[in-house]
Amino acid sequence: MDMKPALNVFGEQLQPCSTSPMTGFFRDGCCNTSKLDSGSHTVCTLLTAEFLDFSKRQGNDLSTPRPEFGFPGLKPGDGWCLCASRWRDAFRADCAPRVRLQATHLAALDIVPLTELKQHAADLN
Repeated sequence: MDMKPALNVFGEQLQPCSTSPMTGFFRDGCCNTSKLDSGSHTVCTLLTAEFLDFSKRQGNDLSTPRPEFGFPGLKPGDGWCLCASRWRDAFRADCAPRVRLQATHLAALDIVPLTELKQHAADLN
């Protein structure tokens, strides 16, 4: 069975987000998604201390290692596929991390407008 290639927000082939740490709903290094991904882990970000603090305050501590789940804990500068709604919440709170648009899945646009993502683009000239 052939699967069509995943597309980014520009309708081009989705680029990898991070393999160290390994990210993505499928832990394949890309912000791929499917119907199984109810959180839409589709926005490729470069994490900041400000965002990690925001996420922890929202009840999702991404910085503390959880070896029992094979989770190393994240630090500023790490690439990570965020849930589109969490990125949108951070955007509204003025603490959204930078976005790698080439590695952000097209499905993110179902939740976040491209204009907002572009305001935090890490990969636009």
